[in-house]
Amino acid sequence: MTDATLHVSLQPDAEERLPRTVARGYWRTVGGRLRYDYVTLFFILVIALIALAAIFAPVVAPFDPNKSAMLYRLKPVGYKGFLLGTDELGRDIFSRVIFGTRTSLLIGAVATAVIMILGTLVGLLAGYFRGVVDFILRPLMELIWSFPVVILGVALGTALAIGGIGPVKGNSLYIPAFIIGVVYVPYLGKPIRGEVLRLREQDFIDAARVQGMGPWRIMFSEILPNVSTTIIVFLPLILANSILLEAYLSFLGAGVQAPNASWGTLISDGLSYIQTTPTYSLIPGAMLVLTVLSVNVVGDGVRDALDPRAQVRVRN
Repeated sequence: MTDATLHVSLQPDAEERLPRTVARGYWRTVGGRLRYDYVTLFFILVIALIALAAIFAPVVAPFDPNKSAMLYRLKPVGYKGFLLGTDELGRDIFSRVIFGTRTSLLIGAVATAVIMILGTLVGLLAGYFRGVVDFILRPLMELIWSFPVVILGVALGTALAIGGIGPVKGNSLYIPAFIIGVVYVPYLGKPIRGEVLRLREQDFIDAARVQGMGPWRIMFSEILPNVSTTIIVFLPLILANSILLEAYLSFLGAGVQAPNASWGTLISDGLSYIQTTPTYSLIPGAMLVLTVLSVNVVGDGVRDALDPRAQVRVRN
């Protein structure tokens, strides 16, 4: 057998022994990075448990959170089934913490949805159309941006708590959600605007115009998918800030109104009894810290997974 024959006969076997590479899509790569980020997965589990407690609050809470019983006023932990004791009106603190979790997460989620929709829309319009549209929207965002969010939120919350917004009464949970959504619009709208200003000058946008696409179709079918990564990265940050701002406003009396409970109202009400009933304010404070910490850690993990330059191990 010649050397040439030997080379030909061994070539197929050699090809079979070569390592094969499998092409991975972008989102599959992101999922692979998250799959082995155990810290992020742990805090995702924490967020899921807190969310489940909020969703099934009527099942988890053993008592009516708003039912007063002065006979059981300021009872200690564990007294006759009150796991965390009672408040100054005899209401079960544990039940109020569970329903307060539902209130805080609901307001944070609604506010985040408002911010995502309005911020993305404002950024797209200002960045793509420029001219008069940008001349109107950009100063409005700068005006809102110039105020500290807590001061602006308290001012709006105090005003709207009296008269409400149209058919929505002042004690509605949607009032603080709307306020938070408005004051945080520039925090997403300005980065989106900057991205759109850059993208609208790219060749693929010129090609879309040549094909006869209108401005709205270009914005939502060509530009929006290219800014989706920015929106995803901002989502956990906006959610954490919305939950925190709701706690600030409720603590100062400009957010959730009685008899509804939230983490902010519970912390505020419990400060007067911190020495006799510390669980009154410490437990909702701990829940607030744990939730915001979990959301921020998950946000960092998602950001690293979305970054193509991140040094994260990915397994097939």
